[in-house]
Amino acid sequence: MREIVLDTETTGLDPNLGHRIVEIGCIELKNHIATGEKFHVYVNPRRDMTEEAFNIHGLSTEFLKEHPPFEDHIDSFLEFIKKDRLIIHNARFDMKFLNAELEWANRKPLPFTQALDTLRMAREKFPGSPASLDALCKRFKIDNSNRTLHGALLDSELLAEVYLELIGGAQPDFISSSSKERDLKKKDLTTVIERQLRKAREFKLTDDEIAQHKLLLEKLKDPIWDKKKS
Repeated sequence: MREIVLDTETTGLDPNLGHRIVEIGCIELKNHIATGEKFHVYVNPRRDMTEEAFNIHGLSTEFLKEHPPFEDHIDSFLEFIKKDRLIIHNARFDMKFLNAELEWANRKPLPFTQALDTLRMAREKFPGSPASLDALCKRFKIDNSNRTLHGALLDSELLAEVYLELIGGAQPDFISSSSKERDLKKKDLTTVIERQLRKAREFKLTDDEIAQHKLLLEKLKDPIWDKKKS
């Protein structure tokens, strides 16, 4: 099973107000284990960075001008995520921005059903408790000391660990077994071993062995086979 842990950084909170994506970070998981395959780009938003957003991620207008716009990354981005499940913390926010960018580039939107929202998962699992990424890292004792600022790739790496904890934590092998692996395990338990029947070996007794056996029988008192005859 392939999943993509995804995060974005933006110039603001609402694409309907003209805000844009400035960074995308993705981590590939297979059977809930990170493979090391990543997708990470900075995006030129073609607009100024707001002070509020800069204070969150530290990406300046000047820095982003040196990078391609979103439409230049579309093909490589879509090729990386394919149609696999997207693991996103506060999925509605990121999906809203991604689909706005795709729409502006005259591309088809991503279905919201493709995304799994870990924020919602955390709120359902720990009702009434803080459910931010930092709070979940603290709860699960995940080291996020390098997260002085938000960053799409770093946040995706942390979210991958949080996601594993949310779905079972200490039992990743139990949870992440692919259907093929499970089928193989079941097959191992139910396989019928076919035994090959071999013809019984024939042993010919010597005259001496027959004589010794007769003497042994004569020494036995009240043998059980004589009782059966009587």
